Amino acid sequence: MRALVTGAAGFIGSHLSERLLAEGAEVVGIDCFTDYYPRAFKEANVAALAASPRFSLIEARIQDADLASLLDGVTHVFHLAAQAGVRKSWGADFRHYTENNIEATQVLLEACVKARPERLVYASSSSVYGDEAPIPMREDQVPRPISPYGVTKLAGEQLCHLYHVNHDVPAVSLRYFTVYGPRQRPDMAFHRFLRAALGGQPIHLYGDGQQSRDFTFVADAVSATVAAATRGTPGRVYNIGGGSRVSVNDVLALVGRLINKPLDIRREAAQKGDMRDTYADTSLARRDLGYRPSVTLEQGLDAESRWLSATLTAS
Repeated sequence: MRALVTGAAGFIGSHLSERLLAEGAEVVGIDCFTDYYPRAFKEANVAALAASPRFSLIEARIQDADLASLLDGVTHVFHLAAQAGVRKSWGADFRHYTENNIEATQVLLEACVKARPERLVYASSSSVYGDEAPIPMREDQVPRPISPYGVTKLAGEQLCHLYHVNHDVPAVSLRYFTVYGPRQRPDMAFHRFLRAALGGQPIHLYGDGQQSRDFTFVADAVSATVAAATRGTPGRVYNIGGGSRVSVNDVLALVGRLINKPLDIRREAAQKGDMRDTYADTSLARRDLGYRPSVTLEQGLDAESRWLSATLTAS
């Protein structure tokens, strides 16, 4: 396999690149290092990758890159690059989401019409479902996102579908459900909770804590992504969840046990665009991709806690 990974310096993208290298692939990464969070985090993510002679990293926006050259000889494309974050996708910042999530996806798909990779795997999100979808969420339910971010991720899915139907681009979309683990973005809940708990700082909780999520450990998400590149059916969408629905209050209780410190929890108003509950029906991914999440929430939180503790100590 010769893979192009967009967003290679990001949280999931760096883990995916490592897995591909470990399995013998040659990896070309592209990342534009947006300022959504500090560049140093992403540089740390790719530090180990840079040591491999089978990895190269291009710093550029997808729209500005020479995609014909980057895709030359590439067998598989993993499109993980995106402007992240539900809460920041409102107002004037929405233009960053249309540029990085919709426009960039269309440009990449257009390039793949000529490049003809064996598979393109697109990283979508459970945010496309919204709050009206019955639990557990199935891929055949009508998506009704409640955030601008979710709208742009759904638009990316639709672009993948139309390029598959009209141009035979073999695109597969994965709806990730709240991925967490080492290298998680600093704005995400688990990172914020653990960092505050380790430092004895207040934890700011949006909402009543009864909202629930299907939390997915990053190694499981990566396994599904790699499987989708060879076993995924082009034109199809798959849910990738962690296999259990847990309330945020229960997560905080688990954090307290792992850290072995009392938590100072400050409750704040719920944020616009945040979904109330998510839970994935992963039967389709199980059937087609052989996907079975293997890391429990406690194991995954412990791994993220250890990584974050080591990071804080080193800094």
